Amino acid sequence: MKNNQKRNFLWETMTWPEIEERLNFMDTAILPLGAIEQHGPHLPVDVDYFDAYYMAIKVAEACSNPKPFVLPAIPYGVSYHHSEFKGTISVTNNALSALIYDIGMSLAHNGIKKLILMNGHGDNKPTLTYAAQMINRDARIFVCVETGETSDIDLYDLIDTHNDIHAGEIETSTTLAIRPELVDMSKAVDETLNLDNQYLDFTSDRGVSWYAHTQRLSSSGVMGNAQKGTEEKGKVMWRIMIEKMVEFVESIKSTPLAQLYQNRY
Repeated sequence: MKNNQKRNFLWETMTWPEIEERLNFMDTAILPLGAIEQHGPHLPVDVDYFDAYYMAIKVAEACSNPKPFVLPAIPYGVSYHHSEFKGTISVTNNALSALIYDIGMSLAHNGIKKLILMNGHGDNKPTLTYAAQMINRDARIFVCVETGETSDIDLYDLIDTHNDIHAGEIETSTTLAIRPELVDMSKAVDETLNLDNQYLDFTSDRGVSWYAHTQRLSSSGVMGNAQKGTEEKGKVMWRIMIEKMVEFVESIKSTPLAQLYQNRY
């Protein structure tokens, strides 16, 4: 039997006539992206990919009707910095940007006018920003990249760990909340980064973008304190992330394209 709720917005489960009909009244699409990379000895390697797709579906379900399209998720990202840890599968910046550009141009051809790149992996951001610029330049549609900006400020108020940026308190908590069977807390470690430089601090308002191979910063692959992760914290985090993202998507979905351009440029 057809799952009408999911087929209302999941691009991959719809027929082409259904998509054509829906494009008459819905011009907004969410493209979830993540990575397949190490997340310490206690979390699965699909965290960034799974969470981005999960988030996109939960957000679309919570949006008002008509709901935005949710596109098939892209699992692979720019993860070279984790390559010393087995299980990591990385693609180049050029490959990812070319893929996103082609998808964006094809979506514009279909009739999508607003594309939200819902990014679950922070190190994809520079590449996705470049691709978004090129799609906007050539297709003249609205494209944005969201990498947690709508809710990160709220999540950091919930945790104790400074510089909790990878497989630490936040990601351990969010995974415990939705997939506890895949978390081995007996292997969770504390590898909180002590960088002693406000400009290199990942959570500082004055921090600059910089890059390093993870193995030089952490022997386990964790950058944060995974031992502080709890299911209870994770449930609160998911509620906040979904609520804030719904607010953002609704604002994009309901604003005419011409007005979005005016607001942005």
